[in-house]
Amino acid sequence: MALHAFDRQHEAVIGAAKTQPERWNYLLDMDGVLVHEEHPIAGADQLLAELAEQEIGFMVLTNNSIYTPRDLRARLSANGLEVPEKSIWTSALATARFLDSQRPGGSAYVIGEAGLTTALHEVGYVLTDRDPDYVVLGETRTYSFTAITKAVRLLEAGARFIATNPDETGPSREGLLPATGAVAALIERATGRAPYYVGKPNPLMMRSALRALGAHSENTLMVGDRMDTDVRAGMEAGMQTILVMSGISGPATAESFPFRPTRVIESIAELVGAASTPFSVGVRTGTVVTPGNTDVDAGAGETGRD
Repeated sequence: MALHAFDRQHEAVIGAAKTQPERWNYLLDMDGVLVHEEHPIAGADQLLAELAEQEIGFMVLTNNSIYTPRDLRARLSANGLEVPEKSIWTSALATARFLDSQRPGGSAYVIGEAGLTTALHEVGYVLTDRDPDYVVLGETRTYSFTAITKAVRLLEAGARFIATNPDETGPSREGLLPATGAVAALIERATGRAPYYVGKPNPLMMRSALRALGAHSENTLMVGDRMDTDVRAGMEAGMQTILVMSGISGPATAESFPFRPTRVIESIAELVGAASTPFSVGVRTGTVVTPGNTDVDAGAGETGRD
């Protein structure tokens, strides 16, 4: 493996991580960390088993608002990864909790699927197209021009604009698909109203996940594959961060950002056997790893979706 040292100024952050308690909690991004294109990433099953065996708290995160935690649990289980429903946190759940804190028992016009509508119903929201408090935009497989036009008119009439996440594209077997951020941009251009995004990189999603987990940022790690969402959100929420090279980010991408993860590893497999001491084994903390026998596009940017 070729190692490229991070900036010296990052040593203070590394030192801070080493002085933290050894009993960590984990926030784990799903796509690119545990699974990739519907296949489990090597070591994911072992790490999840280790976390459960040692009673280490963890939450699996995703910006995908289409599915409910039950749906995602089934998807992970089909890949040999056992995660309880209560340990899955989506941008839809974070959005519902945020709206409930802002306007309990409110109403919303929703463009989205079961993951979002179920989450809003569970916090007591009424879904309506008549004078709603909010227009809430999530991800769906079938964006309707009629629904988008309705959203534009409701915003013009005074509804507030919320979106689950800013991801502009999402993956599919046929190639990239327009996602929430792209449709939100269309509505913003039509109305002049920018949405408030709740999902990553908003640290609000991290904080809501921490509350659901009953954990504190000081002894929680964010493990993700994207600098622009996972690492940024974890850092801004006050957590230590671990970037994996098994998803979106490559070495050149990681080094191009003005902020740094606490540690960079090839994949989550390097944490197996070290869940309670993630900064004391494996690849040196504060390095960028070029995975062996893996072609990495050094010019690749942060594309795709978490």
